[in-house]
Amino acid sequence: MHIKEEAIERHTLAVIVDNEPGILARIAGMFTARGYNIESLTVTDISEDDLVSRITIVTSASPHVMEQIIAQLDRLVPVHKVSDLTALGEHVERELALVKVAGKGEHRIEALRLADVYRARVVDATIESFVFEVTGGSEKIDKFVELMREVGLVEVARTGVVAISRGKEAA
Repeated sequence: MHIKEEAIERHTLAVIVDNEPGILARIAGMFTARGYNIESLTVTDISEDDLVSRITIVTSASPHVMEQIIAQLDRLVPVHKVSDLTALGEHVERELALVKVAGKGEHRIEALRLADVYRARVVDATIESFVFEVTGGSEKIDKFVELMREVGLVEVARTGVVAISRGKEAA
């Protein structure tokens, strides 16, 4: 008997939760306890009264495992709603990175040229370094960082993915 292997797919989840101490640790603990990896995690308050937060989680799993992840998240008491933005269809994902590059002469000129191509903004500059701010999809950020390695990459700080579904409906 041949068992069919399910393909691993990247999914972006939007989890609406009560904004209370420990909820992020409980969600991360649920992933850890079951051996699921979190590739990106962002959290922000989304209500005027500071009572509700949105957690955006990027993870990769087979369809069967993804169903389990969503069901387990849904069972956590302070969770209001879990939406698999990937399964729902079109959505917008963005990430922000601060990229520090050091160099002189041609390397400095090349860093500025590449930053222009990637629409990265200079947010800090010294005689020997730049800090660029670049936003976009994760692939764009990855490629920009890869190119900056060639001209003097020093350090990278990334926000993680934020995402929202397209259209008039909330996720």
